[in-house]
Amino acid sequence: MSGQSLLVPGELSPVRSVPGNIRRPEYVGKPAPTPYTGPEVQTPETIELMRTAGRIAARAMEEAAKHIAPGVTTDELDRVAHEYMCDHGAYPSTLGYRGFPKSLCSSVNEVICHGIPDSTVLNDGDIINLDVTAYIGGVHGDNNATYLVGDVDEESKLLVERTRESLNRAIKAVKPGRQINIIGRVIESYAKRFGYGVVRDFTGHGINTSFHSGLIVPHYDSPHATTTIQPGMTFTIEPMLTLGTHEYDMWEDGWTVVTKDRKRTAQFEHTLVVTETGAEILTLP
Repeated sequence: MSGQSLLVPGELSPVRSVPGNIRRPEYVGKPAPTPYTGPEVQTPETIELMRTAGRIAARAMEEAAKHIAPGVTTDELDRVAHEYMCDHGAYPSTLGYRGFPKSLCSSVNEVICHGIPDSTVLNDGDIINLDVTAYIGGVHGDNNATYLVGDVDEESKLLVERTRESLNRAIKAVKPGRQINIIGRVIESYAKRFGYGVVRDFTGHGINTSFHSGLIVPHYDSPHATTTIQPGMTFTIEPMLTLGTHEYDMWEDGWTVVTKDRKRTAQFEHTLVVTETGAEILTLP
């Protein structure tokens, strides 16, 4: 892997405004969201709304990704996704969620998740994860993907490809009647082939009218993840694989999570609804 310097926090730009006619999630302006007490199985009407939210989130991420190149700041990527969501009547779910100051998460190289877009400039050879969630119609759609910046070394390319494949395999494993730990079992067994670490403390989650419903979807084979998968359940799968340890450190900003050994990490995510025979991806552009 290329011997690039470790990431340091950059400068934050002012908070971006959202047009007043766009509906805000209930947690905006509050220290934390109201805990979700509803069902994990959603109505057909809610699922249809989530298709719209998921499509906007996927397209906003796709639009931001078009601007990924050496010399571009992560703040510029945030601007692109923010404007896309607002232009399509959606609120960027991360903006104001527990005080998060931006409209997407941008996690570069050793950042596992929740990187804050700022003045950080992307360099040739970096990898970057964009995590975009859109809120529209009273529901959320959440997705992320890891992208290559310029000419990336083979070890990092393989990590990215295999992390994407781990998500694909996990989605195929979703079947009604199985326990939710089948997801982590599939991801972990695949990752172990290559000696990758599997992040344990940050997971997939239930999602619907709530950004995080309380349902936990581990990416390792957890004996505690015994919830039975049922048709109509909506949740994310978002494996985070590392070139080294799964252990992490948190930056002083309270958000940015980096690998403890500062080795690179990749992540991919889709929002799904469970069908009678498997799973449908709701975050397709």
